Amino acid sequence: MTIVALKKLTLCGLISDKDAVLDSFQQLGVGHLIPLQTLKTTEQIVVENSVDALNALNYLQQCEIPRHQVRQAEKFDFQAIIEEVLELKDELIDFYERRDFLQQRIKEVELWGDFLFPNDLDGYHLWFYIVPKRLMKAVKQSDLIWQRVNHSNTEAYIVVISKEEPDLKSMPVPRSHLGDIRLSDLQQNLEHLELAIEDATAKRASLTRWISLIIANLTVFSQQAELDSAESYTQDDSDLFVLQAWVATADIEKINAFIYRYKLAGLFEQPDGIEQPPTLLENTDTFAGGEEVVKFYQMPNYYGWDPSIVVFFSFALFFAMILSDAGYAAVFSSILAVKWRKMGQSVKGVRFRMLLLVMLSASLLWGILAGSYFGVSPVENSWVDALRVFDMNDFDVMMKISIFVGVAHIALANMVKAYQLKQSSLRFSAVGWALVVMGGFVLWLSMGSEQQTLLEMIAYSLLGLAAVALLCFSSERVIKKPLDLLLRLLEGLKSLSSVTKIFGDVLSYMRLFALGLASASLAVTFNQLAVQVYESMEGIGLLLSLLILIVGHSLNIMLGIMSGVVHGLRLNFIEFYNWSVSDEGYPFKVFSKKERY
Repeated sequence: MTIVALKKLTLCGLISDKDAVLDSFQQLGVGHLIPLQTLKTTEQIVVENSVDALNALNYLQQCEIPRHQVRQAEKFDFQAIIEEVLELKDELIDFYERRDFLQQRIKEVELWGDFLFPNDLDGYHLWFYIVPKRLMKAVKQSDLIWQRVNHSNTEAYIVVISKEEPDLKSMPVPRSHLGDIRLSDLQQNLEHLELAIEDATAKRASLTRWISLIIANLTVFSQQAELDSAESYTQDDSDLFVLQAWVATADIEKINAFIYRYKLAGLFEQPDGIEQPPTLLENTDTFAGGEEVVKFYQMPNYYGWDPSIVVFFSFALFFAMILSDAGYAAVFSSILAVKWRKMGQSVKGVRFRMLLLVMLSASLLWGILAGSYFGVSPVENSWVDALRVFDMNDFDVMMKISIFVGVAHIALANMVKAYQLKQSSLRFSAVGWALVVMGGFVLWLSMGSEQQTLLEMIAYSLLGLAAVALLCFSSERVIKKPLDLLLRLLEGLKSLSSVTKIFGDVLSYMRLFALGLASASLAVTFNQLAVQVYESMEGIGLLLSLLILIVGHSLNIMLGIMSGVVHGLRLNFIEFYNWSVSDEGYPFKVFSKKERY
């Protein structure tokens, strides 16, 4: 649940040992390389090569009838096969586009018949028009020389002979553009193109025999490409090379052994606070699902903090509040149970399944507390009903719960920011914003409360402390003269303009109540509709009501998933990040050998 401390490693060795050192450093797998030359980066080259290989593999795998797989690599050239497949793919795309164009052109031209434009008409030209029959009166009244060469139920195909294109007043419609290639030539070109597509498709099918070998060599190719391109990161002269990388402090002992083995000169340096190291997050497998979500949106800055555990639990809570049904949570839980072992076959799978487990557990608990089971409330005075704590239709209570969650989330964001700024006076400003949301919430609760006087006193005390903190500590301006004090107070006064923003962010958490209520209301509506259909129609009514229940609840479940994910992420990465995570970083990309596919 931390950002791993890094040091900048500088290695210097003999140029004759460079290849061996790079290969062993890749095998060691501990460093994020730092470019020392302004060439195309390793990551760009590796990504381009890997993407090309994966695109070629995917293109071959989509072939409907693959050939027998070659298992021996005697005549297999990975790079040449990849290039050949991609060239063939581009060629086929071009063929298909030309075929579509020719088919459309033939469709347009065949209405006029197969004819060849004359070479010389003494300066006259042919102009073609498709005229609706209801507008033919205007053509007949014109002074143009024209002839109808074809017609349909609604349109006439008119050819005008004129030196200049007739103006828009002479003809009721714009002219048609047919080109200068006759119909029979277009049809012949299409036939040749169809044959070319057939040959290229057969060649694609033939290349599918290399799929197994491409898969087997994909990782090896990627590693070699990464190793080859890593040479562009070093600074070389005739005798020596210099390599730099960011490394974790925990790996220093391992790196020292590497330096000793290859007789290199090595230097470890702390980040100077100006340069931007990559961000390497470290979380246990239990909470690493939050790390994966954080990486998906925005990697925090190296000098910031790791919000993974906060995102982990808050995302689970938001999803539960939006789903608001124990029955839906039970359905998802059963699916997770079926997929549990399969998800455990990869690192990301292990992380996400733990996140899903906590999300669904929270959803099940929240649904029980809300007393909703596929939109059905438990029987009154039953033991299930005794577990219900609140009613989704009690708007006042649900609004207070949603706003409380927002206040707690935004206040936590500012307290974390205050901790991050513990060496700066700005930390009191962050504390001030936390007091603002807490004071505003207490003031809202005081309205109409039996303890109104006490709550108002608490609220005004919190807001007063917040105002002092924001006015005095929203700037780091050094006070050397009275004018500096005035300017600092003005900057603090300016910071108060963000009060509308922070209250807007807190009110944004109302979506938790709104979406939860919408989900519960839809479930109840589908249940009522099914009952009405069952009672109004004998026989087939049972089948239709079951269909309504299955389709309706399936739709509501999908809407619940989308709402829970989208808005759960939004509240974390917009409202929460806005007050706690300001600077964006970039991920630590380890230079290492990967496992084979």
